[in-house]
Amino acid sequence: MTLRDRLGALLGGYPGDSFALVTQGRVRDFDGWVLEDLCFHRAGEDIPALFLRPPEGPPPVPAVIYAHAHGNNYATGREELVEGRPALIGPYGPDLKALGCAALCLDMPSFGNRQASDEQARAKAHLWRGGTLFGQMLAELGAGVGFLADHHLVDATRIGALGFSMGSTHAFWLAALDVRIRAAAASCSFADLGMLVESGAHEGHGLYMTVPGLVGQASTGEIAGLTAPRALMIAAGFRDWSTPEPAFRKAEGELRAAYAAAGAAEKLRFHIEPEIGHQETPAMRRAVLDFLRQELVG
Repeated sequence: MTLRDRLGALLGGYPGDSFALVTQGRVRDFDGWVLEDLCFHRAGEDIPALFLRPPEGPPPVPAVIYAHAHGNNYATGREELVEGRPALIGPYGPDLKALGCAALCLDMPSFGNRQASDEQARAKAHLWRGGTLFGQMLAELGAGVGFLADHHLVDATRIGALGFSMGSTHAFWLAALDVRIRAAAASCSFADLGMLVESGAHEGHGLYMTVPGLVGQASTGEIAGLTAPRALMIAAGFRDWSTPEPAFRKAEGELRAAYAAAGAAEKLRFHIEPEIGHQETPAMRRAVLDFLRQELVG
């Protein structure tokens, strides 16, 4: 069994199936592009989403799964794409549109319009049934990749993943598990989980990330390394509780080794700001956009 298969088993099953049905709600103008309210249906649950895309007519464009953050702000889900959040310098929607890159952002379980069942209740139910909330999240994001790959306005060979904080974790895990992801940018959540547990820093992460037995099976660097030889960018600050330097450096070293072994060192990029905490900076945003321009938009 491959590492990717073992991770899927630990998560309780991945990849997920496709979304069974899509319904469209409000359609808005977004500076000449289109912003659609969509509702996907999977496993008996409605999954609201925002889809930022070009109007009909142009050739297919690249697209990203935009994974929103956590921040203990359960009211903010898919709207982060166009409204941003305090830890970001602004929403990514206008920047992605300027790049010519479509974007799909789903409300993750317990966020946005899915707060009726909270994170603790969901995580416990999954664990008692032998699954994980993290696995559900990744399966839904994977189904989102399928939606993008099948959309007539999207170039299925140029699909990426992008996120900050919880979204960062989702982005590099999704890239590791789903070979349809061509490039992933993950900001402000990348560190060796074993070292975080030893130091107690893991307490900063939400219950959604609990995957029983994970530390004994694979390290963060090994997981992210499954993305090689595809493009990956990691951004971090060392005053960030989620990326303390010792735990970051261990994961970084293992990730660099994986890319070197794949003969793809040039496809791995880091942006490190030692004095920055759990927040995005203008320099970080520029680095992420430059990466996407080079590796996805091209």
